[in-house]
Amino acid sequence: MSVLNIVLVEPQIPQNTGNIARTCAATGARLHLVEPMGFRVDDAKLKRAGLDYWHLLDITYYDNLDDFFEKNKNGNFYYFSTKATKIYSEIDYPDNTYLVFGKETAGLPEDLLLKNQENCVRLPMINNSAARSLNLSNSVAIGVYEVLRQWNFPELLLKGKLTKFDWKE
Repeated sequence: MSVLNIVLVEPQIPQNTGNIARTCAATGARLHLVEPMGFRVDDAKLKRAGLDYWHLLDITYYDNLDDFFEKNKNGNFYYFSTKATKIYSEIDYPDNTYLVFGKETAGLPEDLLLKNQENCVRLPMINNSAARSLNLSNSVAIGVYEVLRQWNFPELLLKGKLTKFDWKE
């Protein structure tokens, strides 16, 4: 199976991280959490949002961004930012893709974006300063499903079943 990695750099809101953990558990994506975080992993809000999925995760923690890059040198990194000039759906995502997202309050560091301009992508939004960005967990889900769509949804169930009836063929 192709490997998809989700990287959260300094996440601040436990509910977002819980929702993202649930997305990773449902899709087989690996989750990477870069410290410092604005909560503890045993936070009650995180538990309500997705901790019951924690045992299904392939999750790694890092002390900081340098630690993350030191331990993940051979990945294909794509940086999601409202400041980027490319659209996320214009990219062909290879195996061992890392989708990197910044903290809710500030996004990714601009020096990181500048050094990786070719791999910075954005989700299109209206030009409205009051609507600064999408919710982090929604942005991650959009990115994850675009990559998986390009990969033909490997190892994911493509058909559901009714509980009380059978679909007509």
